[in-house]
Amino acid sequence: MATQRQTAASASTVSALMGAMSTAKEKWDASGANDAMNRISASVPQGTKDYFVSATGQVFNKQKLRSVSVCFGIGEERAFYVEKAPALLVARVKHNLTFFYLNYMMLTAALFCLTLVISPTAVIGIGLLGALWLYVIRQTQNGAMLIYGVPISARNATIGMGVFSAVVLIYLLSSIFWWTLGSSALLVAAHAALRDASMHQDGDDEVAMVGEFSGESAAFLGEP
Repeated sequence: MATQRQTAASASTVSALMGAMSTAKEKWDASGANDAMNRISASVPQGTKDYFVSATGQVFNKQKLRSVSVCFGIGEERAFYVEKAPALLVARVKHNLTFFYLNYMMLTAALFCLTLVISPTAVIGIGLLGALWLYVIRQTQNGAMLIYGVPISARNATIGMGVFSAVVLIYLLSSIFWWTLGSSALLVAAHAALRDASMHQDGDDEVAMVGEFSGESAAFLGEP
């Protein structure tokens, strides 16, 4: 019986969320925001759109996401060590920032999500903001809503809630953003400075190596 009650409660919760999402979409369409977005999109030149799509696809190409073994040099003899030569250190950092950039972005996003989850103020604030959105959506289902006797149309209520939400999110997430940015920058700097990934290349990416190879062919540097 308890299992059935839990299942029924879960089903009702999902139904309520789906209903709220459907109502929000209807209000979004009724406010004219969708038409405005379409007009803005139509005003952008097609060449700019194509360039943006192409650049986004290149930046977030999943092939640029390095595996854990490559990122941490698992199985390599000297994956991490302190490079004392300034020129080689600069070359290493440049190579790592280019080669592991998507991993660094994923690290920053993961730190942000973890920090958000463990921040009670942000969680409560976002929850209250969501509840306020549901309240406004329900109040404007049949047209305008009244605030201190003043009628507010569904469109104006949506725009006002959008502005209010942006201000609240900036206030709630500003400290999380700066903490995440500082922490990720420290971790990225440490990895980029200590990780010797000179044997890994991607396309035209290449790291200059200095030293004697005793006539051996340096195949791992891409030489024929």
